[in-house]
Amino acid sequence: MGTFVLIHGGGGSAWDFHLLEAELTGRGHHVVSVDLPIEDEKAGFAEHVETVSNAIGDHDDLVVLGHSYGGFTAPLVAGKHSARLLVLLTPMIPKPGESPGDWWGNTGFESATGLTEEEQFFNGVPADLVAEAGSHGRNQVSAEWGQPWPLQMWPDVPTKVLIGRDDQFFPPEFQRRVVQDRLGFAPDEIDGSHSVALSHPRELADRLESYL
Repeated sequence: MGTFVLIHGGGGSAWDFHLLEAELTGRGHHVVSVDLPIEDEKAGFAEHVETVSNAIGDHDDLVVLGHSYGGFTAPLVAGKHSARLLVLLTPMIPKPGESPGDWWGNTGFESATGLTEEEQFFNGVPADLVAEAGSHGRNQVSAEWGQPWPLQMWPDVPTKVLIGRDDQFFPPEFQRRVVQDRLGFAPDEIDGSHSVALSHPRELADRLESYL
């Protein structure tokens, strides 16, 4: 058994993981999931890490998961706490000194054309969950957007990258290229959308357990 630390993506909240949390706790694992201070204009990387660290408390044997934009915060937390494993889920993967705001141009990201926001982020997610998700979205105005990512190198923590085969926001071919370029290995793949924790929570829990 382990403690899974779940770090949400841009504009998100701990609610994004509620189905995955239920799967993991039902299997005997501990789960730590918090709302990052993304609505605070003064909160940067340090405040994001502090928020997660406070929630971790005395828990150990950590598996830190960062979803999407959470890929900037998750390595900072994993390194600080000497995590057992770092998992990046449909992620943004930073380079040393790169700000989140610069990541998009640096990676050559291009937005999908002709797709609604729902189609990009929630394809394959049940309609009732898509409707509920809107009430849990938050305005991200925090300061880390323009801050250089503070690590000089990737943390000394075993790292897995898991991408969604049906992701229409960060398409698989884009993710494969970025992961190979930045981390030097090929990502693992799972059925599901960008919001795979909502579209395929059981399969995601299976995969996370297999990493243990």
